[in-house]
Amino acid sequence: MREMNIIKDLHTKTERNYYERMTPDKPACMRAARKFGKAFFDGDRCFGYGGYKYDGRFRPVARALIDMYGLDENSKILDFGCAKGFLMHEFTEVLILKHPCRGMDVSEYAKKSYVVEGMSEVWPDGELDLVVSLGTLHNLTLPELKVKLQLMEKTAKHKYITVDSYRNVKELFNLQCWTLTCEQFLRPHEWEFLFKEWGYTGDYEFLFFK
Repeated sequence: MREMNIIKDLHTKTERNYYERMTPDKPACMRAARKFGKAFFDGDRCFGYGGYKYDGRFRPVARALIDMYGLDENSKILDFGCAKGFLMHEFTEVLILKHPCRGMDVSEYAKKSYVVEGMSEVWPDGELDLVVSLGTLHNLTLPELKVKLQLMEKTAKHKYITVDSYRNVKELFNLQCWTLTCEQFLRPHEWEFLFKEWGYTGDYEFLFFK
């Protein structure tokens, strides 16, 4: 189990006005965002992503993970919380995968936008080479989080996840202002406590809102 530094640069490139999002309308925006539908992905910024044309931003992430875990064209990969499948697309393009990169996401809207065909909505049988989850696990309740972490541990040789976290009151305030779907507001040592308690031995990265 290692703390990684792979996606932080991409995370910090996004400009965020924390105060603008903390408005009296935020509860309504949160309710809309938690449906993970069109409003969340392609609606106004107050509901989530705000929509964007994919610009290849996940290719460096895919390359870093490929190098880190020694992946090749025979590797079996699952992206949990894959959204529109952009990272899956990059794995497939870079590796020229013989097995389709698989994805799982709660969003029916996002599933219509997969940029890679042949997705599966169930965990593959047998051992995976890598399961990756970016910005998803902190959106789960504690019982759901435990189940998913233990399933990742059981299913894959290598695991890499990112979760939102905070180290001080300013980062906590910014996270509370910005997030619409987060269920777990935990410090790094609290996340690490849960990982150890639930037997997760994979790699992880904390994303902070400075």
